[in-house]
Amino acid sequence: MLATERTGAVGLARAVAGRPPSVRWVWDDTSRRYPAVLEAGARVERCVDLRLCRAILRSSTLTAGSALARLPRDAWDEPPRPRDRALDALFEVDDARVPALDPIEELRRQVAATESSSAPDRVRLLLAAENVGALCAVEMTVAGVPWDAARHDEILRGMLGPRPASGRPERMEVLLREVRAALDLPELNPDSPVELLKGLQSAGLRVSTTRSGELRRVEHPAIAPLLEYKRLARLLAANGWHWLEEWVHGGRFHPVYVPGGVVTGRWASHGGGALQLPKEVRGAVVADPGWKLVVADAAQLEPRVLAAMSGDDGMARAGRAQDLYAGMVDSGAVETRRQAKYGMLGAIYGGTAGESGRMRPRIARAFPRAMAFGEEAARAGERGEVVTTWLGRSSPPRAAGGYDETATEAELRRVHGDARSWGRFTRNFVVQGTAAEWALCWMGTMRRRLWELGAAAVGPDAPLTERPHLVFFLHDELMVHTPAALAVDVERAFRESAAEAGRLLFGRTPVEFAVTVDVVDSYADAT
Repeated sequence: MLATERTGAVGLARAVAGRPPSVRWVWDDTSRRYPAVLEAGARVERCVDLRLCRAILRSSTLTAGSALARLPRDAWDEPPRPRDRALDALFEVDDARVPALDPIEELRRQVAATESSSAPDRVRLLLAAENVGALCAVEMTVAGVPWDAARHDEILRGMLGPRPASGRPERMEVLLREVRAALDLPELNPDSPVELLKGLQSAGLRVSTTRSGELRRVEHPAIAPLLEYKRLARLLAANGWHWLEEWVHGGRFHPVYVPGGVVTGRWASHGGGALQLPKEVRGAVVADPGWKLVVADAAQLEPRVLAAMSGDDGMARAGRAQDLYAGMVDSGAVETRRQAKYGMLGAIYGGTAGESGRMRPRIARAFPRAMAFGEEAARAGERGEVVTTWLGRSSPPRAAGGYDETATEAELRRVHGDARSWGRFTRNFVVQGTAAEWALCWMGTMRRRLWELGAAAVGPDAPLTERPHLVFFLHDELMVHTPAALAVDVERAFRESAAEAGRLLFGRTPVEFAVTVDVVDSYADAT
């Protein structure tokens, strides 16, 4: 059934509550339409987010021959706008774009593009995963991460000193005095990269940037306090007292996720820095009394995805150990886990220098199909071709550049260098993008299992936040907030969902998608 009438948020919530769970709701933007449904106590099991699906179908090589792919850009191609809680209508009457946005016609175009694609089953799974991911994103935002504001303040005071009325915290001022004294620059402002670089160079330090990685290679009395100052400054800016006041309310941190916000299909964050939550403040993420946090991390996800995509049986066998890198050592491919890790980084990201470069020949001999798969994607990128993930998300095209036979040697080196750089991007794109697809399937499967678990244990009509529910996502890590009595069931569901996600993508594959799971009271206690 397709709802086409204009209705306010309360009407939509009532419509959702009054229809069976099998209904698939079609709308323009889940991030704007679904929050009001949740806040009214209803829940959507399945949806079609026309904007998210449009972005995939427009650029996928699998649907390149469709009428949708050939359309000129229109309002459906515009990115969604941040949600305004004051605008709760399903389709705002005062929105000038409404006449151009016909959801029924757009749905028909998308269905036609999917059914006529060169791999309709894969495209359908990709769209379904993207759509359920959008539902999860809103549910995690509305539910929020359990957050102890008092504990957060304690962490900040322990690291920075008392909260200052203005200016820098006490600990940063002490470090700044040490830096200024060591450089003999009493007025140095370390918060200005230009001024800091100039000051370091005037003191005789041979540095070209103020990046911490470069500074660590320098021996000078100013470096240690400067690095610590920079670390504390990042904490203060990203998750300090102002962040706490803005983002944590009622014992919950409400991050704003952007599904498909990165070209690979990975998520981005619209606010709150959910995808960059530092370890220093994870001690403030604390389960409610009588509840637990269940934190699951997909072990070496990208190498396992590469093994499945390439059909490399040797790498699949190595991955049957919980630690794939340890399995590579056991196979005789390398001597140490460090060598295995850096070798795989080279295979996935195209590293040719340092440990990655030294390990590449050994990785190629031990796992030839996996290495060849990555090389093929890299060469395609160097030729300016588009590459596509397992389910069908395609990379953006490299900017076209004409060849000029009168070009200088330096210009030719630059063009070649750009091609090699794009090849590294496409090599990584197919693996990272497919890993994002696996993560969406894992999340969607987990969402379904959690709802079923909650219905059986708490009751079919219990609200989302009174049953086990997802609260946090970080690329290959998921967190559930659950009544303590159900924590073991949630742990089992995580492992079963990981296996199911692997089957959904790759069918019968020897690759095992292992996950590590911790049941904790605080996020800081998760391994």
